[in-house]
Amino acid sequence: MKVNGFELPEELRMLQNTVRKFIREEIVPLERELDPEAVELPAAEYERLSRKVKDAGLWCMGAPAAYGGGDLGCFAMTVVNEEMSQHRNGLYGAAYGVFGRYPPPVIWRGTEEQIQKYGVPALHAGQKAFFAITEPSGGSDPAGAIRSRAIRDGDNWVVNGSKTFISGAHDADWGVVWVRTDPEKGRRGITAFIVDRSLSGWSTRLVPVIRPWYPSEITFEDCVVPHANMLGQQGEGFDLVNHQLGLSRFPYSAANIGVAVAAQRMAIDYCKQRVTFGEPLAQRQAIQWMLADSEVEIRAARWLTWEGAWKVDAGEEYRQEASIAKLMSSEVLGRVVDRSVQIHGGYGVCKEFPLERWYRESRIRRLGEGPSEVHRMVIARNLLRG
Repeated sequence: MKVNGFELPEELRMLQNTVRKFIREEIVPLERELDPEAVELPAAEYERLSRKVKDAGLWCMGAPAAYGGGDLGCFAMTVVNEEMSQHRNGLYGAAYGVFGRYPPPVIWRGTEEQIQKYGVPALHAGQKAFFAITEPSGGSDPAGAIRSRAIRDGDNWVVNGSKTFISGAHDADWGVVWVRTDPEKGRRGITAFIVDRSLSGWSTRLVPVIRPWYPSEITFEDCVVPHANMLGQQGEGFDLVNHQLGLSRFPYSAANIGVAVAAQRMAIDYCKQRVTFGEPLAQRQAIQWMLADSEVEIRAARWLTWEGAWKVDAGEEYRQEASIAKLMSSEVLGRVVDRSVQIHGGYGVCKEFPLERWYRESRIRRLGEGPSEVHRMVIARNLLRG
């Protein structure tokens, strides 16, 4: 989908409006009936909404068309993800997965046999999947932090080690795990493997955190993985993960912006209604300036994110833009939600409103997909390299 100038193509605007309407008319009303900490819809509601999405041709819009997806590019999915995330569960479960559950994108770089066995069922049967990079020794430097090992044993590999803060691993059908196969080769000694529930020797436990959707710790104890489950070639794991992490920062940033937009909308609506000392809050200059600051920051974050996503589709280098988008959007999200909580006063921390959940979850967004400090380091390093 080609983007010209500063105007979205008509078909993308129509898609944007369709998703926006779906979220506001289907998802937001349902959330009013759910536990404020809910991370899933009741099964019947999930099936009902998924059928509506499939009938409308909106299922797995960002997946390859060859395997049943919509084949939207990075820019279009960035626009769509901003709309899809504008509800209580939007940061870590946009639309509760009713638009499709995506497997780790690296699966599409596997063999056709791997794609048919793992990728296609994830799209069409809703199988859950995860990707596991982060270890207790760190996550932002996979080339240096990965300690988990895989040793070749005939037609198999024996994996030992652990991963932590892995989203969705506790109930996943399969996942992609990065381990070290050659300790002497640095980043060229890292290899990716597919592990599934049919394999013994690995277990998970939930790690309670401040968001309601807990990540997992994975432990591998002599887990035997068939050589056929190697994703890519031996020693190519770092290239696979580097590619995935760069691209994933755009939908991540889009979700940050989407929730910031929703929080700003709530602040605007509330300050028009709330009267203090005989005047609406909207008449207070302090409130007006808070809204103005939030609006400026949201727009800046959106354009920075759109620029990087556009470069992806144009085939240009985008890694600097990915770090900029992630850094800006995550920090803007925190500030916008904080202002909205302040404007709402006591209601801002009530469970009946989504703000208090967004407040907790927005703090994690400055850590996930790389801490702000790491992205500043990356940005500065690229600048100094010229």
